[in-house]
Amino acid sequence: MNLPIKNMTTAVLALLISYSANPAVALPQNNSHNFTIAQSQLLKDTLIVPGERVGPITRKTTKKDLVKLFGTSRLTDKTISGPEGIGSFAATQLNLGRERSLLVVWSDNTRTKPLDVRNLGTAWKTREGIGVGTPWRELRQKLGNFKLYGLGWDYSGTILLDSSKLSRYQGKLILRVDSTPNAYQKYPQDYQAILGDSTFSSSNSHWKPLGMRVSEMIVILNPSQY
Repeated sequence: MNLPIKNMTTAVLALLISYSANPAVALPQNNSHNFTIAQSQLLKDTLIVPGERVGPITRKTTKKDLVKLFGTSRLTDKTISGPEGIGSFAATQLNLGRERSLLVVWSDNTRTKPLDVRNLGTAWKTREGIGVGTPWRELRQKLGNFKLYGLGWDYSGTILLDSSKLSRYQGKLILRVDSTPNAYQKYPQDYQAILGDSTFSSSNSHWKPLGMRVSEMIVILNPSQY
């Protein structure tokens, strides 16, 4: 099914939000790097600039750069599956604790060009203060009125940024929202009202009681590589 997502094909969106991580595949590491004071300072940079950087990680960052920045001991190479298990992608997990960890997905096995950064901890935020865990009310203040896909399917809760105040982030950032785990049981009528592969306005009153918040962010660094 082709979806009306401007500047982003369904196939690309599926690649971005549908693949899951496999068990880590460790690659040989020849050098050991101590975590220095300078490296520690990097942990304080948790700014997301969609399309440009996630902290010190930019569109030109390589795996070797990650080793220099953070040290070998904080990195785990992985192979992750594509949508529906088709294809695979090289990735590197950056282990910086629950709030600052992230996953870098690479364009190929050389790990020299990042496609995107995802699985972001709650410390990572845009200049507007948007991050994983941002509640619905705050998100609406920052985005204005916007459109998003209904819950309960592959593109569940994906925000159409081109319909928001942050339309400049379209194609550079994917934001997804989800309800609290027990929302379906507590508010079944509201939940049922916003299910399915349709777009809904953020002003729809059925969103309000469900405890919606940002559940996932994907920062796209090199969209031309998809």
